[in-house]
Amino acid sequence: MSTGEDHSQKIERVATTLATAYTTKQAIRPPIETDPDLTINDAYAIQLRQIQARLDAGGVIKGYKVGLTSKAMQNMLGVNQPDYGHLMADMFHLDHMPIQAADYLQPKVEPEIAFVMGKELCGPGVNVAEAIRAVDFVLPSLELIDSRVADWKISIVDTIADNASSAGVILGSKPALLTALDLTKVGCNLSVNSQMIGSGAGSAVLGSPLNALVWLCNTLGEQGIWFKPGDVILPGSITVAQEVRAGSVAHAEFSGLGSVTAVFV
Repeated sequence: MSTGEDHSQKIERVATTLATAYTTKQAIRPPIETDPDLTINDAYAIQLRQIQARLDAGGVIKGYKVGLTSKAMQNMLGVNQPDYGHLMADMFHLDHMPIQAADYLQPKVEPEIAFVMGKELCGPGVNVAEAIRAVDFVLPSLELIDSRVADWKISIVDTIADNASSAGVILGSKPALLTALDLTKVGCNLSVNSQMIGSGAGSAVLGSPLNALVWLCNTLGEQGIWFKPGDVILPGSITVAQEVRAGSVAHAEFSGLGSVTAVFV
């Protein structure tokens, strides 16, 4: 911290550093290294400062993502709960349509069962039954994650400050009703360039993707944020994240839900 810098100035400085990394495509050192006293609450403040700047520039929030839903990832970062980030309108890509790999620093993809909300849902205090009633349908999806921190050397503070490492969303085009699926048993095979490199089921996401939806709704509700009709909620990855680059074609095939493909050029 520089001499005379107060807490608000520190939050602003780290947020600006991360925002600059977005535009310059130059990775930075982990914020927790430059500012070891940063807390998880500070990290969310840094994330929100960047989101507000995007809103001020005309951006629109189209949903939210949950990260760190697997026990393996939580153990790796030394935490016992998920984290979350924002999905902006300019982060959405079309199924099978080209995505410019050069727009990202060190991208990876994760297959997820995306919820699309049909009704408002406001926590805290929301239960699974209420969450199910508010969901319109689910879609196959790939989350495009990226890190502005060099070599993905992130702590929980670093990833939260960096919008939970979120960078993009590719939604499939086959909607399904929750009544037609047991989300815990929806299997997924993830392939890159026709080579199968990951598989899993919905139960890998906090036991059920619905648990992640409820957790996020209640967590955001404590801050006065609620889900609105049309919001897209990514509950967490079914498999481990896989690296992609220019020339990669990532394809996720979900049992009973269809598929989604991301093409990087």
